Amino acid sequence: MQPIVIACAITGSVPRKKDNPAVPITPAEQVESTHAAFEAGASLVHIHVRNPDESASSDPVLFGLVQEGVRRHCPGMIVQFSTGGRGRDPAARGNALDLRPDMASLSTGSVNFPTIVYENPASLVVDLATRMQRYGVRPEIELFDLSHIHGARRLIDAGLMDDRPHVQVVMGVRNALPAEEHLLDLMLGEIHRILPRATWTAAGIGANQARVMGWALARGAHGVRTGLEDNIRVGKDRLAASNAELVTLAAEALARTGCRPASAAEARTALGLAAA
Repeated sequence: MQPIVIACAITGSVPRKKDNPAVPITPAEQVESTHAAFEAGASLVHIHVRNPDESASSDPVLFGLVQEGVRRHCPGMIVQFSTGGRGRDPAARGNALDLRPDMASLSTGSVNFPTIVYENPASLVVDLATRMQRYGVRPEIELFDLSHIHGARRLIDAGLMDDRPHVQVVMGVRNALPAEEHLLDLMLGEIHRILPRATWTAAGIGANQARVMGWALARGAHGVRTGLEDNIRVGKDRLAASNAELVTLAAEALARTGCRPASAAEARTALGLAAA
């Protein structure tokens, strides 16, 4: 069976306890939730951190506490920090990169979100990519628009990352790329043309999560993404009980296509990372 990387985005910057009590906020909650997701089959954790009032934070101390706990309780799991921008000072978005997580998200262009413009000016993109290179952090390129594929190519041509990036097509954010199957094909066609050595995954937001996962698996994706950051429900009438429940559902989707969750070691090999 083909091993597939299951990435779990455990928290994000938007969902609150009032939306789903299972959303982990404190570092201890995040470590516990990640451990359960790891046991269910996740091999990569995507980390945001929160202030006590649940607002988004860039505090390196909080990132460090979560990373330390994950590395202790989830041997070999890929730790990926967010450098995303909702609710965060742009100047602080790379503050935790010197903690040397395995990976960090990197958006290569701006895009409309439901209530804000997610701003990623070229100068910020280059600064974040430079810091990632300095600290040996492998970027995951977040693709909200076709032009962002070309933004990744510019970073390669500038020598700021290698020519085998890991990219993620993000679908279903309101005002950005719709979750429509033909648009995934369009994006993949350009990825294969511009970034022929890239590994790839796709993320569906909200009710689109399972649908986009199915499209990705049918097209030979190297990974899938799930987690409470993107989707707090397992159905129209029921909230997800945990990140682990969403990972279990992802593992079942893999099994239906003749695949299985990658181990931590297999995930590291697939994404070009050194052994833990």
